[in-house]
Formats: sequence, C-alpha cells, structure tokens
Amino acid sequence: MRSLILAALLAAPVFAQDCATSRDLRLTNGKIHTMDKKDTILTEAIIQDGKFAPAGSKLGPCTKTINLGGRTVVPGLIDNHNHIVLLGMRPGHDVRIETAASIADVQAILRARAKTVPAGAFITTLGDFNIKQFAEKRLPTIEELDAALPANPYIMNGGGTVTNTLGKKFFESKGIMVAANGTISGQGAGQGFTAALHALRDIQTFADMKQGTIDAMQYLISYGLTTNVDMGAFTIPGTPDMQSAAVADGVESLNPWTMFDAFNALHREGKMTTRLRIFYLSQDTAADVPLLRERMNNGFPGFGDDMMRNTGIGEFAAAWNTRNGAPPNYETALQLVAKHGWAFQQHTLSLNEDKITTDTFEKVNAVTPIADLRWSIGHVPKIDRPTLDRLKAIGAGVAVHGWLYLSGTPANGGPPYRTILDSGIHAGAGSDAAAVSVFDPWLQIYYMTTGKNAAGEMVNAGQQITRQEALRLYTADNGWFLHEEDKLGTIEPGKLGDLVVLSGDYFDSKKVPDEDVKKIKSVLTAVDGKVVYDAMR
Repeated sequence: MRSLILAALLAAPVFAQDCATSRDLRLTNGKIHTMDKKDTILTEAIIQDGKFAPAGSKLGPCTKTINLGGRTVVPGLIDNHNHIVLLGMRPGHDVRIETAASIADVQAILRARAKTVPAGAFITTLGDFNIKQFAEKRLPTIEELDAALPANPYIMNGGGTVTNTLGKKFFESKGIMVAANGTISGQGAGQGFTAALHALRDIQTFADMKQGTIDAMQYLISYGLTTNVDMGAFTIPGTPDMQSAAVADGVESLNPWTMFDAFNALHREGKMTTRLRIFYLSQDTAADVPLLRERMNNGFPGFGDDMMRNTGIGEFAAAWNTRNGAPPNYETALQLVAKHGWAFQQHTLSLNEDKITTDTFEKVNAVTPIADLRWSIGHVPKIDRPTLDRLKAIGAGVAVHGWLYLSGTPANGGPPYRTILDSGIHAGAGSDAAAVSVFDPWLQIYYMTTGKNAAGEMVNAGQQITRQEALRLYTADNGWFLHEEDKLGTIEPGKLGDLVVLSGDYFDSKKVPDEDVKKIKSVLTAVDGKVVYDAMR
C-alpha cells in the first residue's frame, strides 16, 4: 500500500507538468461563430493537440474546460498587413493610445502603463494616433504629461513631438534641444525627433527588444489578433552595403538582416503568443535587385512552422517611385518573385499606382501565371472597379487597410470597401499599423462598417459593409494571402486552434451599438489550443 501511495505522489507532479503544456481546450455554453461557409454557430468548441476537433470528440486527461456563460466567440483574427516587428523593436516601453478620445484618456493610459514598468524607465508613444481623435484637438502639454508620469521619462511623436520634464532632462543631456514647453522640433544634425529616436536606440539592449516584442504580442492578443503578417521595415535605397541600413533614420526603418532576431529568439524559447508570417521588404534601386536576390537565394517560401513562417515578399520589391511610371527595375523584380514562387503584396496609395501595379502583374502573369502565388495590392484607397476586374481576371487579390480611420476626410476616406466586395475579387483586411494606423481590429471594423473616422466624421459614405462581411475579412478570407486557408481563419475540425472570446456580442447591434464596436476587446484569447490571454476572471 505504501508503495502505491508513494508512486501516486511521485506521479502527480509529472502529470501536472505534462498538463502545463497541454494544447487541449473545451469551450462550452457559448455563441461560437465558426465563420465557415455556412456561418455555422455552435455552443461548444473542442481543441485537441492545438487543432479544432469534431463535436463530441473524446476529451484527453489534460483538457481544460471553460464555461463561457453565453459569451460570443470568433476565430482568432488575422491582420494581413502590419508591422508588429517594428512595434516590438521600438526603444523604451511602448504604450498605444489609439483608443484615447481625450487628453484625460491619454493620461489614464500612461498612468496604467507606468504601473507595469520600473520607475525611471523610458515610456514611448511613436505613432498610431492623430490629434483629431482627441476632444481637445492638440497634443498634451508638458504639465499634463508630468501629471500622468511623474517618475518616468516619456516621448510622444505624431503630428509633432513632445516630452515630459524627465524626458527633457534626458534629451538635453544628449545635446538635443527641447523647448520649455517640452516640444522637440530642432533642425539640423543631432537635433529633432530623429536625434531623439537615435538617443533612445543607443541605450536599447537586445533584452529590451525581446521584452518589447513580448509586450507587442500581449497588446495584440488583448484584442484577439492571433496571426500577424509582418511587412518588414524600410531600408536605405541605394545603400552600397545594405548592412549599414542599421543607421536608417525613421521609426519605420531597421536593419533588414537583423530585425527579426528578437522574434527568432522568442520562438526558440517557446515564448511566442501570436503567429508571425513574414513578408520581406526590399527597396532595391539597382537594375539587378541585389537585396531581393539575396533574400530569395537564401530563403524559402513556406519555411518555418505554424508559429513563425517565411511567406512572401512585400510591401515593396523595388524602390517605389511612380511619378514617372513604374520604377525601371520593377518588372525585373516581380518576374524574379514569380519565378521563385513567392507570394507578393504591393503597397499603393493612388489609382495611378494601382494601374501601374496591375499592368506589371499582367506582364508577369504572361510569363509565369500568378493565380496560385497569392499576389495582391495592399492599401488601395482609390482603386476603381475596372482595375479590380483586371486583377480578378489574373487571380490577384486586394488587401484593404483602414489607416484613414485616423486621418481620413470626405475627400480621402477610402478604401472603397463596398465596391471591392461587390466586384467579387478576393479581399482580406489588415491595419498597416504601427506608425500610421491603429492595430486595434475593432477600430478598423468600426471604420469599415460605419464609414466614420476617429473623430466621428463620415469620410467613406456609400462604402460601408456589414459586420459579418468585415469580420470575415479579418478571419476566413485572410488565410488565402498566406496559402493557409486550410489552416487559419475559421473554427472547423483540423484547423489551427485559435479563437477569441469577445467582451460583447458583436453580431447584435442592439447589445453592441455602432459606437460600442470601438470598445470591444478579448476577454480570452487562445492560440494553438493554449490560453495566452485571460481577462475572464
């Protein structure tokens, strides 16, 4: 008897340890919107070994059961074009203020962030907002920032650059001029925001970069984003030695060879909480596109695993300047991408760029059919129906991004969502965050469904789409861009076990009116069958 009791006691910790890594989950008593082709709604979902299992499947000994109490569940959201790697590599402790509607909201967000970082540590907000979203229509004053952050230096950049008193002391110690009101606007070498950014990067360690990347993933899973399609960072066009791109000036620029190191380290350590799909950005000016060639000669499309994978080239394959037509090496670059079999996505901001891209896609398609390569145009704020029809004819798609939620006006409020969906072309949604847009998918979805910007102004009249259509663009329709429609985007047996329990019933406009769509968050996020965010307690 003693031996049996001893054996049981010894086995218990081993069993607990095994269950700690379990990828088995059962959700019951919910409204589970599968987003499958029939828009099936279930009351129970089962995940086994990281994948959705059929209803009624036998449960394993480590299955965790969660009673949802009637809450709404949707598949894990997919952002088909963002810059999460840049967000993770921001110097200082990043804080997002994209949901703030006033200076008081900004102060509350800053105070909450200060509770999570050491006293004296730098806090930063580098993009993702527009002063139009604040009731005061201005940046915070140095006094307001000091009131929110008395023990942490801080810098905010977007429509101007301001810092608090502790930040002012730091930057002035580096020879950077700061006005008495906290404004950083100096011109010339070693001055202005660029100099301030470099001063912060100079004290950033690799451990800081890893922590910043963890924080970035944590922020996104709090809104239910479980797969991020990263579109790289700007390099210096024409730089003879692209390694020197480490000295790139902007917040959207990084060394193209080392920028993924933090994610790689976290992946090896098993600390990734969101999936990452990588599109490599190239800005070659040389005729033979050397950076692009190096990428494709030393990388493989699809290489990686379900958490982190090489997927495509984008959002540029060559330095993009369309004032005089297509860049001279653009077709060369795209012919090379097609020959190597990579997915591709092209940034466009005007109808002229849409047409130039479509012309080149058609030329490439005549040599190497692209229908199975999942090529697309991204952003498309001005695209028209004839261009959509041409893209559809060759099997290309469009990736719609609502960055104009922040800055859009009635004269510039696209993309034309309704026109795009009515064309029948394959479409999916993303954000283009982290500097010019908001990561929060529910702000993006609010914009898609209401046509209103961050200030509540109607800027995209006649192009609104339904809530079901908008969520489908963020889930079921996005796997296509990655060659992973059989793995991602819906809650169906065999697909990867990613889901989100929402804070409100998104599909019921009586329970969640339009303005409240902006307030939706995750209360529980699961990735690969593991709970990675839990606010249900």
